[in-house]
Amino acid sequence: MTVAKLFTPFEIRNVRFPNRIVVSPMCQYQATDGLVQDWHRAHHARFALSGVGGAVIEATGVVAEGRITPGCLGLWHDGQIAGMAEITRLYRTHGIPSGIQLAHAGRKASAALPWDGAGPLAASGSPQAWQTVAPSATAPAEGWPVPHELTQSEIADLVEAFAAAARRAVTSGFDFVEIHGAHGYLIHSFFSPLANSRTDAYGGSFEGRSRFALEVTEAVRAAIPAGMPMFWRVSAVDHDPSGVQIEDTVRLAQRLKAAGADVIDVSTGGISGPIARSGPPQFPGHQVPYAARIRREADIATMAVGMIMEPALAEKILEDGDADLVALGRELLADPAFAYRAARELGVPAAESILPQPFAFHLARREQALARLRTG
Repeated sequence: MTVAKLFTPFEIRNVRFPNRIVVSPMCQYQATDGLVQDWHRAHHARFALSGVGGAVIEATGVVAEGRITPGCLGLWHDGQIAGMAEITRLYRTHGIPSGIQLAHAGRKASAALPWDGAGPLAASGSPQAWQTVAPSATAPAEGWPVPHELTQSEIADLVEAFAAAARRAVTSGFDFVEIHGAHGYLIHSFFSPLANSRTDAYGGSFEGRSRFALEVTEAVRAAIPAGMPMFWRVSAVDHDPSGVQIEDTVRLAQRLKAAGADVIDVSTGGISGPIARSGPPQFPGHQVPYAARIRREADIATMAVGMIMEPALAEKILEDGDADLVALGRELLADPAFAYRAARELGVPAAESILPQPFAFHLARREQALARLRTG
């Protein structure tokens, strides 16, 4: 019997994912001073029990000023390690590798919570607002404050901040790390000509605009064990003829691979505007072609994201060779049993076996009861 590709293991460096379904990083905006709260424990506990193959913890600030909102998680000091270790333990107990998305929001930081409008805190005079930073003194959108243009010394400090956060991630027990280089945040804003007008070594040419991304990658690679995978989230295109094009991202992915990245997590857009990403209308699998092209032309593993709502679509993405992993966010919130449903729909024998034993036991009995009903 042919086994569904979605339920085959994926191995990278020293980490084995039991299947190809990964929880996508989803900001919860429930942290206090960057610290894990009960909300995060409950949020991740249900995924740890759901039969997924891996999980990426939400965008986590490598410095306090790198958070998107005051409610975002952080890993800029050692006091934040203990809470993260609780999250990794939840997943490890059930054989699921967990990773953390290390991030700096750049000029899109210091924002209100999305359900409060996601606008800049500075515009409302909020005492929680802070000075944002960017490669150039250009606001992300009308009504947003002009960020401070980083000096080369400050850039070097931020490279070290990513490395220090990566070391804390290792101490926290994470199995892999992901560098957030997408959605208009700091690393992406260095790479995009729409946000970077520098004339020094960090701007201008492709080499200049990719320098910060590569320095962060090299520093993080040096900070983590050789057997620990590094994922890297990109915005494959800026959805603007003057911005990043897929050819640029393929070229970047080739450089990232040489610097030690293992998997490219492929999203798009977000270089301008508030927290919400900008771009054309979305539809199921709308970002998959970018993942496929990067995988093919950069010869690196990819993770596909974007409205992957049905098991059949997830399976097709893998069978077609468009990606090695599929990441689901909102779909897993809507249906935490997605992995079990997918196993049943794709004909995995004893589908309940992907779940922890207490769940598997009761669901097997449920299947037996349903079978008796069908046969009369």
